[in-house]
Amino acid sequence: MRSMNIWANRFLRLACLFAGWLLLVPFAPAAELPALAHAEVYRAGIDPAAYWVSEKLDGVRAVWDGGQLRFRSGRLIAAPAWFTQGFPARALDGELWIGRGQFERLSGIVRKETPDDAEWRQVRYLLFELPGGEGSFSERVAAMHQLVAKAGLPQLQAVEQLRIADPQALRRKLDEVVKGGGEGLMLHRADALYRAGRSDDLLKLKPWDDAEAVVVAHLPGKGKYAGKLGALRVELPDGRRLRIGAGFSDAQRDHPPAVGATITYRYRGLTAKGLPRFATFLRLREAF
Repeated sequence: MRSMNIWANRFLRLACLFAGWLLLVPFAPAAELPALAHAEVYRAGIDPAAYWVSEKLDGVRAVWDGGQLRFRSGRLIAAPAWFTQGFPARALDGELWIGRGQFERLSGIVRKETPDDAEWRQVRYLLFELPGGEGSFSERVAAMHQLVAKAGLPQLQAVEQLRIADPQALRRKLDEVVKGGGEGLMLHRADALYRAGRSDDLLKLKPWDDAEAVVVAHLPGKGKYAGKLGALRVELPDGRRLRIGAGFSDAQRDHPPAVGATITYRYRGLTAKGLPRFATFLRLREAF
């Protein structure tokens, strides 16, 4: 019994010491991201003259919470200290970007837990919104330009916003961007107050649709793809399955997305059975 009491006293002393140590360690609660706006799809009949128009960037969306840079999931981005030094002390919404068609390389840079300065010198943070900002979007566009000018940082820029008069001019702009390797366009209603969630205040326009699916099987290739991936069999959110055999690089056919991974694919409309038509692999969805 005496031995048990000795061990109980030792455990109690250790517990007290540990509790005291915890009180000395600063508590860092997870930051709560500002509520973000998300885009609906542009539809025929919507007048583009009421909107500001910008390129839809194929980058990584990132939120500056006033003190730290985060993925939209809330997870911290391990950016070098110099990259965000001088950013405004307020919430910003934007895109980490290198250039058109560079998503995979960018993703590899920003996901590293130990940042590589030389790689981050290629990255820009392109600002497109002020979460919770006051006034109309036109007023927030002006405010974004003022913030960028005041910061004077080459890596902090405002996304170029244009006014387009009619649907024909919008289509010409879309064709120009896509021909140059861009993904599409974003339209933000000029008179809209900031509103989180999805609404017609923010629209996306692309020459194709995209969606996500889960990989359930690797199908073997034939001919020049013998011994490599021929296609992925994927499962859609409603449980139906689809075969995707296009859009892969040689490296991706050698090392395809794992079974259970989520991918993003492009398609053009739906078949009579409601399945995506001309589905093409786009990218592995990163857990940002």
